[in-house]
Amino acid sequence: MKTAITEMFGIDVPIVAFTHCRDVVAAVSKAGGLGVLGAVGHSDRQLEIDLDWIEDEIGDRPYGVDLIVPAKYAGSDEGGIKLQDLVAMIPKEHQEFVDDLLDRYDVPELPADVGASGLVGGGGDAAPFSEDRADVQIEIALAHRPALMVNALGPPPAHMIERVREEGRLVGALAGAAQHAERHVNAGVDVIIAQGSEAGGHTGEIGTMVLIPEIVDAVGDTPVLGAGGIGRGRQMAAAMALGAQGVWCGSVWLTTEEAETHPAVKEKFLAATSSDTIRSRSRTGKHARQLKTAWTEEWDRPDTPDPLGMPLQPILIDTAIRRIDRAAHHEGTGANQLANYFVGQIVGDMNESKSATRVVYDMIEEFIESIERLNAQMNG
Repeated sequence: MKTAITEMFGIDVPIVAFTHCRDVVAAVSKAGGLGVLGAVGHSDRQLEIDLDWIEDEIGDRPYGVDLIVPAKYAGSDEGGIKLQDLVAMIPKEHQEFVDDLLDRYDVPELPADVGASGLVGGGGDAAPFSEDRADVQIEIALAHRPALMVNALGPPPAHMIERVREEGRLVGALAGAAQHAERHVNAGVDVIIAQGSEAGGHTGEIGTMVLIPEIVDAVGDTPVLGAGGIGRGRQMAAAMALGAQGVWCGSVWLTTEEAETHPAVKEKFLAATSSDTIRSRSRTGKHARQLKTAWTEEWDRPDTPDPLGMPLQPILIDTAIRRIDRAAHHEGTGANQLANYFVGQIVGDMNESKSATRVVYDMIEEFIESIERLNAQMNG
């Protein structure tokens, strides 16, 4: 295929895969697409290890790295508050609610020898989801050879764009509204990911069918990737008919054979319908689409405290999520009932675990069938 995206990155098919799993990154890049590693949960050392592994695995094929650098977060007005100060800002009632929740669902404590997580413990004293934290990851990534660096929340900071440009790489950013996309382009972003509300993770409220043409019309010659509810070839064809030059897919990789998705959560995904997700602030402090479970229901109750903002909420629940994930393997347990993860409405089509390579090939095959069917209708 030949689009602005395939030309820009020298890839065969305009399928860009966002994933936290290095195996999926490698599989998609080797299948002719562009794998993008979500780095926010990585410690510095693990990011180095994974990028080295990806490059050894894919040779000279391109790949990307995705970071989260929000324009506004707790402490940002003070110029980058430190982790220990953020911990002190967490209200007592919120900590008591989380403790009570874990007690009511009989979630075991973590063993004493379990260390700090990559999210909160892997960045030293820098706050998670902050420029200070992301700057370290940017430098680690640029010491490697990703073709694309993406900011998943808001316009990339000017210094991020400058550093990436200095190294001869391209910059991408996600947008949930046309005005966001315009700001990205004005800031110097090379690729816009138009992500509709159907997507997993952080999303806005505008559906993909409406959003893609609005953003395509708003950004002129800047190439757009369609995202949100895209995991099949028919949806890829629809996105490109709306003006996208390719697609950005995330959720569809979560049930692949390579995915590092928690086994209990993967089983829930395979059984879920497109109605089994919800936009909730309960994991990151910002609205993020995820699987409905007892976890989201508990945070949505009228008698419980509202989730805190980013990054206070992820700091608050970090240990709780690790306790839940560690104990969630057994169906029927409280931890299993609570276990969830980010996923989009495409989860209703994710009812078979298959290789990431097969996902790419199946998408292309269905895309071709869709285009041929439309051509036949035009010529009929």
